[in-house]
Amino acid sequence: MKKTSTELFIALRYLNTQRKGLFTLLTTFIGVAGVALGVAALIVTLSVMNGFQSDIRKKILDAQAHIIVYGNLSKGAYDEIASKLSSVKQVKAFSPFFMGQAILSAQDRTSGAVVKGIKESEFDVNSLKRSLKAGDWKGVISGKGEILLGSELADNLGLWIGDSVILVSPRIEEAAFGIMPKMKKFKIAGLINTGYYEFDSSFAYCSLEDAQDFFGLAGYATGVSVSIKDAGDVFSAASEIEKALGGYYPVRTYAEMNKNLFSALKLEKFMMSLILGLIIIVATFTIASNLLMTSVEKIKDIGILRAMGASPSFIRRVFFYEGVLIAVCGIFLGFALGLSVSWFIKTHDILKLPADIYYITRVPVEIKALDLAWTAAVSFLLCLLAAVFPAYRASRINPIDAIRYG
Repeated sequence: MKKTSTELFIALRYLNTQRKGLFTLLTTFIGVAGVALGVAALIVTLSVMNGFQSDIRKKILDAQAHIIVYGNLSKGAYDEIASKLSSVKQVKAFSPFFMGQAILSAQDRTSGAVVKGIKESEFDVNSLKRSLKAGDWKGVISGKGEILLGSELADNLGLWIGDSVILVSPRIEEAAFGIMPKMKKFKIAGLINTGYYEFDSSFAYCSLEDAQDFFGLAGYATGVSVSIKDAGDVFSAASEIEKALGGYYPVRTYAEMNKNLFSALKLEKFMMSLILGLIIIVATFTIASNLLMTSVEKIKDIGILRAMGASPSFIRRVFFYEGVLIAVCGIFLGFALGLSVSWFIKTHDILKLPADIYYITRVPVEIKALDLAWTAAVSFLLCLLAAVFPAYRASRINPIDAIRYG
């Protein structure tokens, strides 16, 4: 313990006396600043990417359930599925729905839409009820020929509450004067805003019965929305549900239904971390060059220490500790800077994002302890590796030559 204190004391002295050598002091500053900026940039990037993933996941779950069971379900088939879902411990709630594609027409504007027929139990499996922007759900749920549109979809069609819209089905019906697509007039009862552009620009909601009647499949559902108790167990819960249903019906989690989006975010997070990690690697080279120059400047001191009985391992530890001190200072300053910038971005709405591109309108931030731990560990390891060769080189200096030529 005493030896370690002596070596650490000498390393601190070497760092403290570097103010006499301007060039060495400058490289020390660059080394510390490089590590600090690299760590800070990595923390901010990971926090923003985590924020994007969490925010998008939340918005998806506001409009979707954790798990969807698909299939053309008759009343009897749904009752059987409901009985089996009730036996799965992770299942919290479930609700049938009918989903189909249609064309919305109002005045001189038209737009494609996904029409989803729901029951009141749908509010137990997602947060649609809290996403209501204007109007109410009463007329929609009761099946009075009312419909609720996503806010972006309503804006695109120039519609508001109380206006009428005609749904045109791709299903063809025979009429006395020829073949015609099925059409039905709905009154707009409200607007919904989940904050997720994909849903707000393409979804329309009506009662389950209205959807069944419109698409010509009375008494049928196209799937069951399932909510589980812990969203972290979504994959294990999906597996249990699939087993309970005997594998007869496709079971999909929200992550699988949005696989491309989450995969892209995961890849982007990895690549950004890799690129920003290069900043830290560059900083480690600066640390190595700084220690090498210090060993040249202190060559006479090294010779004297060796003549006094200091072993090569003692010299190695002195320069190794010097590299560690630079690394610790850089990582500490990087954490302080990175966390401060992340907090500022989170608390100040400094940048508006186009919702149709990024799905969200502001920069989200979520700081995860695991990411901080990995950042600190990897940065520290890289800095340690950078200090190994200079420390070894200093320990190999011949004491006689060091005193004679130092």
